[in-house]
Amino acid sequence: MKKITITLLLALLTSIAGFSQEVEGAWNGELNVAGQKLRLVFNIEKSDAGISATMDSPDQNAYGIPVSEATFEDSKLFISITPAGIKFEGTLAGDSISGTFSQMGSSFPMTLSKNAQKVEKPKRPQEPDKPYPYVSENITFENTEAGIHLSGTLTLPDAKGKYPAVVLISGSGQQNRDEELMGHKPFLVLADHLTRNGIAVLRFDDRGAGESGGDFSKATSFDFATDVKAAIDYLKSRKEIDPATIGLMGHSEGGIVAPVVASQHPDEVGYIVLLAGPGLPGSEIVMMQQQLIGKASGMPEDDLELAVGMNKQIFDLIDEIDNSEELQKKVRDLFQKKIKQNPEMVPEGMEAGQFIDMQLSLLLTPWMKNFLTYDPVLALKKVRCPVLALNGEKDLQVPPKENLEIIRETLENAGNNNVSTIELKGLNHLFQECETGLPSEYGQIEQTMSPIALNTILKWVEKQVE
Repeated sequence: MKKITITLLLALLTSIAGFSQEVEGAWNGELNVAGQKLRLVFNIEKSDAGISATMDSPDQNAYGIPVSEATFEDSKLFISITPAGIKFEGTLAGDSISGTFSQMGSSFPMTLSKNAQKVEKPKRPQEPDKPYPYVSENITFENTEAGIHLSGTLTLPDAKGKYPAVVLISGSGQQNRDEELMGHKPFLVLADHLTRNGIAVLRFDDRGAGESGGDFSKATSFDFATDVKAAIDYLKSRKEIDPATIGLMGHSEGGIVAPVVASQHPDEVGYIVLLAGPGLPGSEIVMMQQQLIGKASGMPEDDLELAVGMNKQIFDLIDEIDNSEELQKKVRDLFQKKIKQNPEMVPEGMEAGQFIDMQLSLLLTPWMKNFLTYDPVLALKKVRCPVLALNGEKDLQVPPKENLEIIRETLENAGNNNVSTIELKGLNHLFQECETGLPSEYGQIEQTMSPIALNTILKWVEKQVE
């Protein structure tokens, strides 16, 4: 019987409780999905509060994926990676943990053990080796508005001098300062390239990630904008930075945050670079993303039509209803109705109520509701500083033509005369040279970021700060 998965966003996070020595270590499992085997590894470590964990997916060349929540109590292990909709629940018995792996509504049995051949990490030739030919300093700064500290890395061309600077803003999901995902560290590579060429770069861990404080689960893009403003304030306090040439560079969701900050603080932002930044509302982005990825993945047309139609109805409810209790009831009722008509929506071995609860936990977070209903045009039309908007031609997550067009039209119609929009041939959402643009390719590609993209960004920034 076919399965229908209602997917929303592809975004590739560490909270902890409860610890037992017997669960510490690397636990290896294997999923069997439609006849294809996929190896997974949960790396579990002891922490002051219990356990913490990361996940590896060797067959996708993805390593060190941060875990949102990890607990081990009464021989039961629970792992959750919220932005990816991943959960594992299992019970330790002897030297194995038997349980269920679930993602976005689909569930699969999986047994973990510590007996597995060590898999070599993928080659990432663009990652720089120490010692760097520039200054790299781990720093902390305060977001006084939110009452949290943030930690990051400031790279400077040299210890002496006064340099233009840029703040890097990560995409959706809880990211560390390198925007690490699928075994890649895009922000490390980008910061290295810029700093070697005379641009100081500040990149920082998202709130609640890495060494930064704060609660990521309750934050929206507008909260992240206050974190970026705090980063600007920090740069202005450094004698090595020219405060008149501080810019913002946001990838994916970061391309929503950057215009918000630039529109609110026009005298403090010299320029912005939008790397696969949305110009359309989140609900439209998700619908387009779902259709493009579904078709490219070979998803049956009937399944794709049902999933897209279901999401459209859900998004309409989220847009129309402000009351949280009423919204939850309406969405639950919709799921119940659809499941009655299409019982195959519920994975085997899962109760309908459990399936609905999991969907609601993904759909009705503060971040998701804000993302789906917010229109980036509201901030873009107030941006007066120079703007570069880049997209990869094969980007299936933020489709290039539609988003670049609305970004350009909005800025120009508002009187901004320094706007460049560029679609880079053959590149995906991460600006890698690719074949299909599917997210499943990201970890398999050795290249972290195309030199064409890196040099396009550098040359444009150099013109703004010369």
